[in-house]
Amino acid sequence: MSQTLLAEISQAQKERLFFIDFKLRFLGLFNRNDLVYRFGIKEAAATRDLSLYKEIAPENLNYDTKAKSYIQSEKFKPIFDYPGSQALAALSHGLGDDYVLAKTALIPSEVPTQLNTPNLDTLAEITKAIFQKKVLMVKYQSLSSGFTKREIVPFALVDNGLRWHVRAFDRKREIFTDFVINRIVEASNRSDDIPYVQTREADIQWNRIVEMHIVPHPRLTHPETIAVEYGMVQGVLKVQVRAAVAGYVLRRWNVDCTTNYSLIGAEYHLWLKNTVTLYGVENLAVAPGYQVENVQ
Repeated sequence: MSQTLLAEISQAQKERLFFIDFKLRFLGLFNRNDLVYRFGIKEAAATRDLSLYKEIAPENLNYDTKAKSYIQSEKFKPIFDYPGSQALAALSHGLGDDYVLAKTALIPSEVPTQLNTPNLDTLAEITKAIFQKKVLMVKYQSLSSGFTKREIVPFALVDNGLRWHVRAFDRKREIFTDFVINRIVEASNRSDDIPYVQTREADIQWNRIVEMHIVPHPRLTHPETIAVEYGMVQGVLKVQVRAAVAGYVLRRWNVDCTTNYSLIGAEYHLWLKNTVTLYGVENLAVAPGYQVENVQ
């Protein structure tokens, strides 16, 4: 009944209910004035939102007369699902997509500095091309070729953990590949016909899903610690990723990709048990210790 009611309300009210649900879950308390301040609504509207939330999830909150706030009950169960990454971003940078209010972390957090955030003007040209399905004319600075002009057909953004890329078909080399966004010096959209072979649907590496079985590194003295940290089931973490980004994932998490777990260093807590799954994956130059003969 509660989920049916949730499905029938407006998107704007869902956003406000999400706000209530999130703060109860992660901060343990919520005040009606939080809604008033965050969404710029009247107290009467905030009261109606709270009443609706209590109707949907009556056992999720109790009113604390002393604190004059609603607190999370012992029977609390969230009514919204969201990725852990979204929750962490909200906690460390502030909850909500409003621009006017200052971005304030909900709890003290420290996020490692990103050295090369994308240029927003360039990013805007890329995202418009992706959304509108257009060809992008770019001036690109690469390590191998230096400065070149390219025609690319972009279709997705990729965060490799260190920098942002755009996945695209390169008309010059006639391949699907990744371009570092901050190496694009200039970009402009062009309305060209895009044949099927240059679209996302034709990118084999993008559409192929590989399942990697990651286990604690056999050289660890207490591998069970890593198993707990990564939530492994029976000592194995099964991760499904696009072949196009597999190398990035392995590098980001310092996964030893040698067949005999031979990499030595304090950073290697993980080992790829099923190296054979990487057969045919193209972006493995960055995968720690990977050798082509691993899968032959």
